[in-house]
Amino acid sequence: MYMNFIGRIQQLPLIGPLFRVRFIKFGVVGFSGTLVNIGVLYVNQSILFKQISPPDKRLHLSLSIAIFLATLNNYLWNRWWTWGDRKQSARAGFLIQMGQYYLACSVAIFLQYVLTTALANFIHYLVANMTAIILSAIFVYIINDLWTFRPLKAMGIAFKKRDPD
Repeated sequence: MYMNFIGRIQQLPLIGPLFRVRFIKFGVVGFSGTLVNIGVLYVNQSILFKQISPPDKRLHLSLSIAIFLATLNNYLWNRWWTWGDRKQSARAGFLIQMGQYYLACSVAIFLQYVLTTALANFIHYLVANMTAIILSAIFVYIINDLWTFRPLKAMGIAFKKRDPD
């Protein structure tokens, strides 16, 4: 009965993808990006940019760099591992797909940035950042699954393997 329930949920258009192995891979990659994000944010805030005043200016600079590097980390791992099975049938090359990834993530990045800076007025900046990351993760997954890493086949374009010469 439990497996039948999960099977039915997997068929739902927006909720179904969250119950698949690909989403778990996405979560693992996202976790690695979170570690990059928090690590870079901490190093920037506590060491590299410690002398920058006022503190909110330091947070803006630190957070911008942390988000950029975490997003790059996530794109590379998601391209190679999470959606690696779609690489040969991808509709775009590496740089174009990376542009799509960054564009798809831009709303989530903006949301993360705004939420982190707003919440940092009430809670510790690292807790604020973790909260913002969690809230944007599901949105980013769905957009990237449906657009960035969408194979040609899903667009109604047949992908044929070339016959060996």
